Amino acid sequence: METRETELMLKGYGLTTAEMTYHMPDHTHVLNTFVWQEYDLAPDHPRLFEFIEFWNREIDGPLHSVRFTHRKMISPGEWRNVKGVLHMH
Repeated sequence: METRETELMLKGYGLTTAEMTYHMPDHTHVLNTFVWQEYDLAPDHPRLFEFIEFWNREIDGPLHSVRFTHRKMISPGEWRNVKGVLHMH
């Protein structure tokens, strides 16, 4: 795991996975899917909505629906400072 990802998780970011269902540009009655994944902040999800805006502006296949899930991998409260180690014989 990259340092960048760990730093983001410690700042409260979680992994957001979105499944975009969209109409094929040349065959509008055919649906296809695209999966997007990025670290994002809940509940506002600024990176996800930025990507959806990009899609609507730049991609020819119009979106039909978007399903997403968000999971925090770690949070700052899960870390604790260990001051020593006790060995039992």
